Amino acid sequence: MRSIKVGSKVFEALVNRHGQGRVRLQKTVWSILENVRKNGDTALLKYTRKFDRVSMKPKDLRVSEAEISGAYQNIKPELVKTLKEIIRNVNKFYNSQLPRSWTMRHEHGVELGEKFTPLENVGVYIPSGTAPLVSSVYMTVIPARIAGVKKIVMMSPPNEHKSIDPHILVVANLLKVDEIYKVGGAQAIGAMAFGTKTVPKVDKIVGPGNEYVTEAKRQVFGYCDIDMLAGPSEVLIIANQHVSVEYLKKDLMAQAEHHKGLSVLVTPSRKVFNALHKDPEVKGYIIKVSNLEEAANVSNLIAPEHLQLMVKSPSRVMKLISNAGAIFAGQFTPVAIGDYVAGPSHVLPTGGTARYSSGLNLRSFFKSSHIISYSRKAVCASSQWVRDLTALEKLEAHWESVKVRCE
Repeated sequence: MRSIKVGSKVFEALVNRHGQGRVRLQKTVWSILENVRKNGDTALLKYTRKFDRVSMKPKDLRVSEAEISGAYQNIKPELVKTLKEIIRNVNKFYNSQLPRSWTMRHEHGVELGEKFTPLENVGVYIPSGTAPLVSSVYMTVIPARIAGVKKIVMMSPPNEHKSIDPHILVVANLLKVDEIYKVGGAQAIGAMAFGTKTVPKVDKIVGPGNEYVTEAKRQVFGYCDIDMLAGPSEVLIIANQHVSVEYLKKDLMAQAEHHKGLSVLVTPSRKVFNALHKDPEVKGYIIKVSNLEEAANVSNLIAPEHLQLMVKSPSRVMKLISNAGAIFAGQFTPVAIGDYVAGPSHVLPTGGTARYSSGLNLRSFFKSSHIISYSRKAVCASSQWVRDLTALEKLEAHWESVKVRCE
């Protein structure tokens, strides 16, 4: 691991790692999105031939019921049982998150509140590279389903057999995804944002993807909502002398399995520092600090996606943490538990955006409307305040709309 010091140029670059998109990438993605917006299915088929090397017709874009049924024949039956158990875990977590509409009454007949309404249509993007990202299916679809989203559309790149990996199809079917399409990349994001003859337009797009997918999500924001601009996966571990160095090493190395994954170890322990800072097997950064309070300050500056508190009393350090996508407390809680089985979604803010944003959750699939109700007595009791502000802002018609009710 590379040893760096707080305040150094390397450390500052680490804190400010959310880079701007490259100009060539932005232009390429813009061109793809414009083509999809103008030419719909024709553009989707063109880019599927170009990028996925698969030739299809418009009728082939949507996964058929026969393909879904056939997918069950191509996976191990015991895996279906495992998936059902994991789905039950995730369901338990999100069922406890459901927001409730509420109202409260004040004097003079004032009633205020908030009404929560689930989104109508949500699009889920699932990458499919060297291995099927099955966990991303249930980590995105389940909170949307529990929130009450009426229609969930899923997009994933086709393979050489003009289909989608059977594991992805089975999980999507178990979760009752409404429609599944064989489209990948920036063009899939464009299809969901703009709609085509075959693909429906959605209100929000969620799910991970490569830099082209992420840039496409950035550019279509406004046509629809998005969950976040996710970058490479990252972990920061705060550890002291009470932790197993072997656990630390394995957790740091696990992050290296992700493309461009970032691993950071912050420790006040000389023993831990000496054990790992020259280990050639472990990639990433190691930062020596004076104590756990300084370690928490360093972590808050970096604002990691995953934060592991591998110390004797993680609850004490947790009180000092303000910026983290997900916190894993104790040395028996590796990130992999959260990635697959614990319950909370593994779609989390990266690149330091945990300073101001949260991971995917139930509220991600709701919109809220404020409720305001005044009686005549209440509006007249507040009329002078309105008069003072409308006079200052020179909005006389606003004042007249209140005044007329009090004459």
